[in-house]
Order: sequence, then structure tokens, then C-alpha cells
Amino acid sequence: MSRFFIALLPPQDIQDYANQIKQYFADNYASQHAQKSPPHITLQPPFEWADSDVSRIEASLTEFASKQQSIPITLSGFAAFIPRVIYIDVVRSEELLTLQADLMAYVEANLGIVDKVGKSRPFAPHMTVAFRDLTRQNFKAAWPEFENRQLHFEFTADKLTLLIHDGRRWNIKSEFGFLADER
Repeated sequence: MSRFFIALLPPQDIQDYANQIKQYFADNYASQHAQKSPPHITLQPPFEWADSDVSRIEASLTEFASKQQSIPITLSGFAAFIPRVIYIDVVRSEELLTLQADLMAYVEANLGIVDKVGKSRPFAPHMTVAFRDLTRQNFKAAWPEFENRQLHFEFTADKLTLLIHDGRRWNIKSEFGFLADER
């Protein structure tokens, strides 16, 4: 069994920027945990799956992604889940909310993957830069520094990414391109 999750990853230049912020938290606030995955927007939270049956997930995600249109994503400033998480804020768009809801319904219906927590609260898209090992004290010190910091990126999400945990960190397992734009 391995742990997996499904996410949208931004283009490399935005990943590089987010990784610099994660490094800043590691250097200044003793928070390294966010460095254990590439910068991402989680669509389907971590779940366990048999290694021998990964091709079934991949076939299913290929099928799902092939019917999706690319969607615009806007990152704007920073936000927090008080008292332990600071993240790059992802603007909630109809397209993003629909993609996430459709994906969760699809993996539940086709693979039996259910996120009980996700069913009980609304989707809050975000790109974490500090969490888990960010102490309450360091959160209180860091948040005023980031609360009003400006940040603005726009990109087009055109694929889903399946990530796998290797026991230490999350790595990209496979990517699934969306329907080619016909415009």
C-alpha cells in the first residue's frame, strides 16, 4: 500500500517562487514540513491504494482528465488557517470548484475513494507554504509579515497530477492532460 493524492501543480516559475517562500519559513521559522511536496493545490486529499493496482487509478484519471477543459487559476496574496498554517491564497472560481467536486465524485464512483472530511466541509483551495511543524509562537511571529504581503500569479491548469509518498516526501507519479482546447 502507498499513499497518494491528486493535485494541480502550477508552472515551474510559480513553483520556484513558492519553494523560495517555503525555504524562508524553514530558515526563519523552523518550519520545513511544507518542503516535503512540490507546490500544489490539493483536489483529492491523501488516500491509501495498493501498489499492484496503481494502473487502475491511472487509467481512471486519464479517462476523467480527457473530458476536462483547462481552467484559469489565480493566486492572490497569503492567507491562513489559524493557528498553524500559512498558504498562498487560491482565488475560488466556479471552474476550480466544479473540477474539484467532479473529481471527488468521479473517484468515489469509479474507485471507491472517499474523503470523509472533504464531504463535511467546503473545498478551500490553497497552496501551503508552512504548516504542521510551524509552532503557534512562530505562526504569531510570521503571520503579520505575510498577512498583507502582495502576490499575484495567473496560470492555466491543463493537467491533473497524481503524487505518491515514498516514506519521506511526496513525488510526482504521473500526469493526466486535460482535453485539448478546441478554440
